[in-house]
Amino acid sequence: MKITAAVVEGRHGQFVPQEVLLGEPRWGEVRVRIVATGICHTDSITRHGDLPFPLPGVLGHEGAGVVEAVGPNVEGIREGDHVVLGWPWCGSCRNCLDGQPRYCLRLSDLLVGGGRADGSTALRMPDGSVLASHFFGQSSFASHAVVPCRGLVPVDPSLPLELLGPLACGLSTGAGAVLNVLRPSVGASLVVFGAGSVGLAAVMAARNTGATRIIAVDRHASRLALASRFGATDTVNALETDPVAAVHEICGGPADFGLECTGVVAVCRQAVDSVGMRGTCALIGGAPAGAEVQFDHLGLLWGKRVIGILGGEGRSVGLIGSLIDLYRQGRFPFDELVTYFPFDRIGEAFTAAESGEVLKPVLLQR
Repeated sequence: MKITAAVVEGRHGQFVPQEVLLGEPRWGEVRVRIVATGICHTDSITRHGDLPFPLPGVLGHEGAGVVEAVGPNVEGIREGDHVVLGWPWCGSCRNCLDGQPRYCLRLSDLLVGGGRADGSTALRMPDGSVLASHFFGQSSFASHAVVPCRGLVPVDPSLPLELLGPLACGLSTGAGAVLNVLRPSVGASLVVFGAGSVGLAAVMAARNTGATRIIAVDRHASRLALASRFGATDTVNALETDPVAAVHEICGGPADFGLECTGVVAVCRQAVDSVGMRGTCALIGGAPAGAEVQFDHLGLLWGKRVIGILGGEGRSVGLIGSLIDLYRQGRFPFDELVTYFPFDRIGEAFTAAESGEVLKPVLLQR
């Protein structure tokens, strides 16, 4: 069928909405009419070559929409269902079977391989030439997408579907890192480096834990003000003070937990240095390809842990469903992070995100 999709022709290319061809759903797949798609930092770094997705192709991985067609061997999903498009996973490797599909052993191919697991692609140009597709299992910078049913998260149709797409990646990455992995106990201290949408989601999540010190570090006063409104007990402007020293002063020593959300190499070191003996620092920000970080060896020997976390861990259904429940209860107000753009203004939306003008742009299909 003919659809509209934003095609990136090559590295550093622009997102150009144009007519393309979408194949029918195959075994275990469905076709979704996309209602809205969030823009994530990962989309930006991928078009610049920091993830090995082949181009030309279609990006987008925070989609939400309505199921239009169901392929063979699909269970639990019907036409008309409202869904968030979660990450793909194979369902048979040891990590999937252990309940950690974010670390599926086939994840690299499924996220950025440019097609299905068998190498085929759902998208083509009108002249029949191949377009890379299935970015994070969806390629949702489009009016429609063919996606594996395994990654779908059905949602209540009474919810504002245009709002929910960012829960597929960015917001669940920040919130899930806190709720699923770090799990700060009563009286714990947590410092979040980077108060963008991912970091602010982490702050919101931390407010729902027993942490009594939630520190946000950023270079923008406006974002620090938002962090305070969303639950940060303290803020540090990294333009005005050494954030490591400031964290130690606030906590009366190192923090128990650190969360690095920027992907900036120098900030990664600051986040690790902010955490003390038997503390844990998690790295979740997307750094440029080939980035390396150096840490103090002796400091790590004293029981300090540095870990990486993908997508907030756990299963999409449980994590996204829980965040929706918290949102409905007024305990995870992520709607305040969102700014909407028509799909044909995708270039403007990326510019606004990269400049910091908006926190979480969402593209609306008309």
